[in-house]
Amino acid sequence: MKKQKIYQVLKAQDQIQQYRLLALLVIICLLLTSCGNDKLQKLSYADTILAFGDSLTIGVGVAQSESYPSILATLSDRTVVNAGISGETTAEGLARFDEALRSAQPALVLLLEGGNDILRNMPATETKNNLDQMITMAKAFGADVVLIGVPEKNLFTSAHPIYQELADQHDLLFIENIISSLIKKPKFKSDSVHFNAAGYRVLAEEIHGALVKNGAL
Repeated sequence: MKKQKIYQVLKAQDQIQQYRLLALLVIICLLLTSCGNDKLQKLSYADTILAFGDSLTIGVGVAQSESYPSILATLSDRTVVNAGISGETTAEGLARFDEALRSAQPALVLLLEGGNDILRNMPATETKNNLDQMITMAKAFGADVVLIGVPEKNLFTSAHPIYQELADQHDLLFIENIISSLIKKPKFKSDSVHFNAAGYRVLAEEIHGALVKNGAL
């Protein structure tokens, strides 16, 4: 009987070890799967983020320290270059994009542009083509790109369809509706199209959260 009990105890211990090993393997698989799903390369503390765009990037309506790139720099503990120009179209942005890449040497580009094209009723095909060229240039430079959607010329719409098309085409991390969401809320705006300090902070926090979730931070 004693031998039988010893055998049962040893068998139970062996099963426990097997369960533990199985659980460990499951955890490892989950971790590997999670890492494999990251859309962005991990940024070192020496890496630079290039925030490229128009007035929403430069921070019209607030002090420079309250622009979303400035807030993101604090949140991420990374250098964030603010390369926004108020009133810029995508054609104008494309013309200076190569120089901006060479100057900042970014590992990551945040692309928020196209609002002025939409406000001026420029052809969507032209806007899409300009953005497509910027994305292609950034990727050829070796930088990841995060595309931030700009809504159509309608208060109640989400991002213009060209942004989703570009995100799918280039397999980009796409932040779709943060701009359209903020524009609909007067408490986050300094005028009809620009944000106040609270609005730019929400924008920065949304981008920061997406960078964390997708492996950059």
